[in-house]
Amino acid sequence: MSWIKPVLREIFGLFVDDVSFAVPILVWLLVVAVAVLPLGTSANWVEPLLFLGLAAVLMRRVLSRTAQTRRR
Repeated sequence: MSWIKPVLREIFGLFVDDVSFAVPILVWLLVVAVAVLPLGTSANWVEPLLFLGLAAVLMRRVLSRTAQTRRR
């Protein structure tokens, strides 16, 4: 039974390379799904909202990586 944990970790690693980048993406998707979609807003607002949130997550990641590179 000690083989289960390394196998699950390896399978997880196939899909997620960086947890600190994947978690904010999943959180934003959850926020949009739970908070916006049940409100009955039109689809015209959901897509831009989803895009802007994911773009913000990406920009935050790029800026933090740039800052880390400059410190070295």
